[in-house]
Amino acid sequence: MDGFNSFLLLLDSYLGSSAWFPFVLLGVGLFFTIYLRFPQLRFFTHSWAVLRGKYEKSDDPGDTTHFQALSTALSGTVGTGNIGGVGLAIFIGGPAALFWMWMTAFLGMATKMVEVSLSHKYRVKAANGTMAGGPMYYMEHGLKMHWLAMFFAVATVICSFGTGNLPQINNIASSIETSFGVTPIITGAVLSVLLGLVIVGGIRRIAHVAAAIVPTMASFYMIGALAVIIVNYDNIIPSFLSIFSDAFSGSAATGGFLGATFAFAFNRGVGRGLFSNEAGQGSAAIAHASAKADEHVSEGMVSLLEPFIDTLIICTVTGLVILSSGAWSQKFEHEFESADLLLLDGLYQEEVLADREQIAAYLMRGDDNISLYSGSVDVLAGEIQNSPLTIIHARSFAEDVRVLRNAEAFSGELVIIDGQIQDPEITLQGRSLLHSAALTTAAFGMGLFGENGQYIVSISLALFAFSTAIAWSYYGDRAIIYLIGFKAVMPYRIIYCMAFFIASFADTTIVWNFAAVAVVLMTLPNLLGIMLMRREMKSLVSDYWKEYEKK
Repeated sequence: MDGFNSFLLLLDSYLGSSAWFPFVLLGVGLFFTIYLRFPQLRFFTHSWAVLRGKYEKSDDPGDTTHFQALSTALSGTVGTGNIGGVGLAIFIGGPAALFWMWMTAFLGMATKMVEVSLSHKYRVKAANGTMAGGPMYYMEHGLKMHWLAMFFAVATVICSFGTGNLPQINNIASSIETSFGVTPIITGAVLSVLLGLVIVGGIRRIAHVAAAIVPTMASFYMIGALAVIIVNYDNIIPSFLSIFSDAFSGSAATGGFLGATFAFAFNRGVGRGLFSNEAGQGSAAIAHASAKADEHVSEGMVSLLEPFIDTLIICTVTGLVILSSGAWSQKFEHEFESADLLLLDGLYQEEVLADREQIAAYLMRGDDNISLYSGSVDVLAGEIQNSPLTIIHARSFAEDVRVLRNAEAFSGELVIIDGQIQDPEITLQGRSLLHSAALTTAAFGMGLFGENGQYIVSISLALFAFSTAIAWSYYGDRAIIYLIGFKAVMPYRIIYCMAFFIASFADTTIVWNFAAVAVVLMTLPNLLGIMLMRREMKSLVSDYWKEYEKK
């Protein structure tokens, strides 16, 4: 698994974590923001009116209402990205990462409007009478680029697992185990069955479930978040100041946090922003293609509300909880994951400024003046004896480390080669920084509800992530229909549920890294497609607005 994780990291280094990808994503959003004259601002009020059904007609073609389509799309975006994704972005990039999540969302509102409008226009009626749409249809029928449509559809199937399936259940199972002590395999088994019962009903059942879950889960989560922010109200202004002041300079070291450069904050903020609101990815366009509407741009206007709700509201609240509570720079007791573990050759001390700076440089830039440890160390009753070894876990100096074997204190010789512990039954436990959902869970325990706040995260995460998995199953089966036909839908759904179960007890970091790669494979062809159709999009908006002004 470590080898596979290294392969994923290599791919990600050329894709989502590369220097060029954030500029491409933000660049397309900036282009359409200017090209369409700031639709995020011009059409914001009108979008809410369309969402409320003010212009809806009962005989409009489609399967769902505007609200149901938005709820389905939001159920696909409001998930682990809002809870675990924000925690991961701040963990790596510091407070400044939240600023770049905001920028991704604001510019993404324009991108989302474009991809949804075009997908709605070129949707088709499938053999079973339901609407089938998405970027693959505008690519084939609008651009006449069948090869690009095929590539996007294949990427969508991959991404349905990488984005909508594996990370969701992985975070649910991890959070529920932490809060309630339920074994991940049990959580995975129960939710896999529930998932199958929902997705077999198709878009109408999915839309009804999403319309019921999304408002409820959002309200529940916001109450828990405000309970933390209120207690830490005196840290709200400093938290906002750190977000803006560090945006172009990077975040300085504080507490257990070793600091982050501008490049880290920018890259991770943009990457997590994309994972959260999916603007530019083209996924939500598949859900919105089912909406009842005769005017294609009207559905595009509804969709621009997604990044606003998902990132500018929910992700911001999560970020404020993490920052105002101070949890992001504190070390907590937990079991170490091997993918986050570094065993370095030499003794480095957190209290020594030069050592902190050297380790930080190694983590951020991969400086080669530090080597991984190879050799053996003596362990007595779980305690590592005198050894020239430094343990780094979750980008922080690990403290109070204990060596366990089968949950019991280990005594004996520990063999380490190239920083890897050779005995697979050995685990390390101690204090280090947290990230992803675990960080958000810890932060929610620092409010009015005390440690009970973690249950709010666990329940919210279960609802958020489960609804995301439901929505992404629909995206995947629409792509399967495009690629193969209806005969492959049921096998796809069975495999989807099986993967959902298996991911409940897989390594968290590997799952997140797989998701990072899958997201980019889907995003790049969609960004290319909407740029090639920019003139048609401008014409659609102009015609729509002329008709609206006549009413």
